Amino acid sequence: MVLGMKTTLEIPDPLFRDAKKRAADEGVALRVLVERALREHLAGSGRRPGPKGLRWHVIRGTAPPAVDVGTRERLYDFLDRR
Repeated sequence: MVLGMKTTLEIPDPLFRDAKKRAADEGVALRVLVERALREHLAGSGRRPGPKGLRWHVIRGTAPPAVDVGTRERLYDFLDRR
């Protein structure tokens, strides 16, 4: 038997209820459900997948005009001129 680190997590009530229900539906302890979900998440890239078929298109353009962002007022003045 592998022993693990005990810890305390704060989980929003609705998420906790959903997790408890899922664990009960699957006939496993909440600990098992959380451990499995954490392992699956860490096995992936850790990033959520984007929409399928999404492709990035890079369009080369000219550099933006010089903007003085030293103060908010100067930035707003620049934006108001457009």
